[in-house]
Amino acid sequence: MKVINLIRISWKALLRNKTRALLTMLGIIIGIGSVIAMVSLGQSSTKSISTEISSMSTNVIMVMRASQTQGGINIGSGNVQSLTQNDIEAIKAGSVKISKASPVVNSSQQAVYGANNWPGSIRGVNEDYLSINNFEIASGTNFTAEDVKTSEKVCLIGKTVVDNLFDDGENPLGQVIRLGKIPVKIVGILKSKGQNQMGMDQDDIILMPYTTVQKRMLAINYIHMISASAISEEASDLAVADIESILRRTHKIKEGADDDFEVRTQQQILDMLSSVTGMLTLLLAAIAAISLLVGGIGIMNIMYVTVTERTREIGLRMAVGARNNDILKQFLFESSIMSLAGGMIGMAFGVGLSYIASYFLGWPFVLNLITMGISFFVCAAIGIFFGWYPARKASNLDPINALRYE
Repeated sequence: MKVINLIRISWKALLRNKTRALLTMLGIIIGIGSVIAMVSLGQSSTKSISTEISSMSTNVIMVMRASQTQGGINIGSGNVQSLTQNDIEAIKAGSVKISKASPVVNSSQQAVYGANNWPGSIRGVNEDYLSINNFEIASGTNFTAEDVKTSEKVCLIGKTVVDNLFDDGENPLGQVIRLGKIPVKIVGILKSKGQNQMGMDQDDIILMPYTTVQKRMLAINYIHMISASAISEEASDLAVADIESILRRTHKIKEGADDDFEVRTQQQILDMLSSVTGMLTLLLAAIAAISLLVGGIGIMNIMYVTVTERTREIGLRMAVGARNNDILKQFLFESSIMSLAGGMIGMAFGVGLSYIASYFLGWPFVLNLITMGISFFVCAAIGIFFGWYPARKASNLDPINALRYE
């Protein structure tokens, strides 16, 4: 029997029970659609994170205090005092691969202006921090190196802080807000950066000279982190090697001993996040693929029912000359067409779902053609695999018994 005839006969047979065929395909539709949507959204999130980190400059290097371990338990880095201003001076003097470096000291205080207040996230830095991390000033000016040296009570504030402290439209520049018990003058407003991909508000920030935060708020002489920039993205690895060598020397760390600091680049963070999102994407896709198995079982079940319902038809076809192989092909074609049709609808469903989700999440729309191609062949394989046994059963029917079947 010609292939075109097999397709025509199989299609007419499916159209006789359109509702049943559609319900049978539902498992395939949901499975394929879910797999494509999960893979597409996973790649969209990875691309979005990559774009955001790239916008923050991929030559940014962060030096952090190493975590402590006691009794085999990681207790974090909260009490580690391994980084100081002297480390920054040593890095600037000892590496030509570093263009700028800034200490970072974190604190939090209730910001108060008039009757308004806001839980302020304070970051003590120097005058180079803005250019290192791509912050821009919308109005006003940055504080100066002299402000850092003299521990001046000045600050730059983000848009979220402005909106919550100055809700009557008053110009914040030159105003004095209170951080805890300390009056601080606003000298600049930061340009809005919005939320990052982890949902953190980048505009909910108050930048101050790090010496002011150290002396007037925290009463410490060490720093929490160093934010530095390499002279170029290509020089980042060499800059990291320089920093590690310099800090091991200044911290007098012996050969073979563990570092009391950690050095990370934006690219390393991107690779780590991409790895995590990739694993989550594969996990979700694997869970979604389970519905493909359910859909395949549904096809097998319906084909069994179909064979039983059409036993007399099978006997009649055999009586007029149809061979066992022709019957086998007919039912295989029916299961394959059902699976492929469900797969095509599922692909359209998955593409549409991922496009809508990407649009509302603000992610770039990414369509993986390889995944779609694999999905198409998987659908064909499911139709053949799960349709084989019912089709084999139909082809092995005895024509006489089939004609007598009621």
